[in-house]
Amino acid sequence: MNRFSMKGTRSFVTGANTGIGQAIAVDLARAGAHVVAVGRSGMDDTLAKIAAVGGTADALQADLGTVAAAQAAFAQAESQFGPVDTLVNNAGIIRRADSLDFSEEDWDAVMDINLKVVFFLSQAFAKSRVATSAAGSIINVASLLSFQGGIRVPSYTASKSGVAGLTKTLSNEWSAKGITVNAVAPGYVVSNNTTDLRNDPERNKAILDRIPVGRWAEPEDIAGAVTFLASPAARYVTGITLPVDGGWLGR
Repeated sequence: MNRFSMKGTRSFVTGANTGIGQAIAVDLARAGAHVVAVGRSGMDDTLAKIAAVGGTADALQADLGTVAAAQAAFAQAESQFGPVDTLVNNAGIIRRADSLDFSEEDWDAVMDINLKVVFFLSQAFAKSRVATSAAGSIINVASLLSFQGGIRVPSYTASKSGVAGLTKTLSNEWSAKGITVNAVAPGYVVSNNTTDLRNDPERNKAILDRIPVGRWAEPEDIAGAVTFLASPAARYVTGITLPVDGGWLGR
């Protein structure tokens, strides 16, 4: 199983304080990576979970709402903790409203964090890797709405469709330089973003009726796919957006 080991590597995971990001950080640490867990709130719970599985990590508190802040956080991580081998772009937000009423403010906030920061953080990572002729991997967190339209989430759908396209573009440019670029597209996951959906009896039932596995995903279900894509076992996998959806898209 050595080809699945992340031992001796360092991973930079955004939005690692809760939900999918936290699960990814814990899973990468379990596989042997030293994790730099990044987020705007406290990371004590994440660090405790990583310690519980025998992993190691450092916390970096940063607001990833702007390109400058994200780039500064990455530079600080490399300066303080050492070169980063794997970048996981997980941090993201969602805003819900009818498209007829959707505000420019909500559009810009979602696009900035979910797409613009993802690109420029990936650029900072790639520049660092190329400068030292080092290999690396980028894993973006996309969505089922990278493939579908959804309702009442125009900026989220646009941003996640953009993430899937950006993943292909960066893979085309950087794979020959030793940097693989992939994405995972989570299905319906138990998280803060889906609380309203899970609390709506009709929507919850409609969602469950379409998932062949018959349940909502847990954050850990997504984390395993990310760890695989970051591992040496996936060194010839690049440019894909991998659905982790319990069979939703096949229905």
